[in-house]
Amino acid sequence: MANAVEKVNTIAIADIEAINTITDDNLQALNTLEFTGVTDAHTLISTHTASASATLDITSGIDSTYDVYEFIYTNIHPATDDTHFQFQVETGSDSDYNHPMITTYFQAYNAESGGTPTLAYSGGNDQATSGDGNGVFQNIAKEMGGGSGNDDEAASGILTLYDPSNTTYVKHFTSTSNCYQGGNTSMQALVAGYINTTTAITRVRFKMSSGNIDEGVIKMYGLATS
Repeated sequence: MANAVEKVNTIAIADIEAINTITDDNLQALNTLEFTGVTDAHTLISTHTASASATLDITSGIDSTYDVYEFIYTNIHPATDDTHFQFQVETGSDSDYNHPMITTYFQAYNAESGGTPTLAYSGGNDQATSGDGNGVFQNIAKEMGGGSGNDDEAASGILTLYDPSNTTYVKHFTSTSNCYQGGNTSMQALVAGYINTTTAITRVRFKMSSGNIDEGVIKMYGLATS
């Protein structure tokens, strides 16, 4: 008598038949599995909510506890139409917010009405400043829609600040955002650069280039140290 088939593509017939013994309870148990040793490195440090606010200042919690800090801003809605969302930093207990930055700014956009989508470098939104006290606020979302009658227009994104407490190197940052631009377009901004100081950064300020932040939330997270 011929030998019975024991394997299919190296999988034992007994293993294949075992699939038929899997119950609904077995499948539902998969949803309750916990993976030990795997954790989310994000730790929520603080939440800042705008309400007709001239600025949103984060003045505590930025220290050597974490190597990387993320500022996640959600539905930032300006009180003024066609304005820019910006940030700057400060050291110690100073409140001038004027540190020099060397930055780049790329943008991609597509209009509600169609047309030709565009990806381009935006030289008018970068910086190349040197010398303490010469810095200006950096745009991280521009030409935002807002103001009276435009309550559905806002911006959301992430600003990442790397090793702000380091006293040897300059402070690098990256930002990615999407906004409802004042001309009824979806505009993505990719911004990066470094803050040209080796002094530890302890504060971050967010504001509009014109008018208040009407509404919106910024959450600051710390990422695990290296």
